[in-house]
Amino acid sequence: MTVRRPSYRPERVGETIREEVAAFLTSGARDPRIGFVTVTGVDVSADLAHARVRVSVMGEEDEKARTLDGLGSAARYLRTRLAKVLHLRVAPELRFELDRGLDHARRIDEVL
Repeated sequence: MTVRRPSYRPERVGETIREEVAAFLTSGARDPRIGFVTVTGVDVSADLAHARVRVSVMGEEDEKARTLDGLGSAARYLRTRLAKVLHLRVAPELRFELDRGLDHARRIDEVL
């Protein structure tokens, strides 16, 4: 019976994706829909084909929705940029979603 070692590769790939997306947002994002965005985390599937990028966006709900639309349209460009950096057979497909953790913490703080 062989013992399988845990693979840390998805975490390493996720960290690289987080760094590249953050660098894009600080320097290369030209879409006016993309507001003030912070990348809070990246979850990569075990087969490295899909990545869920969690972002925190400052502003009202309509601004958050516009920012997610802008990030969704930039996903193809980011995927080609990641393909050059990651050196994987297939670059992960990016899906952006809002991280509601900060909003939730703020709401709890207001209640307390």
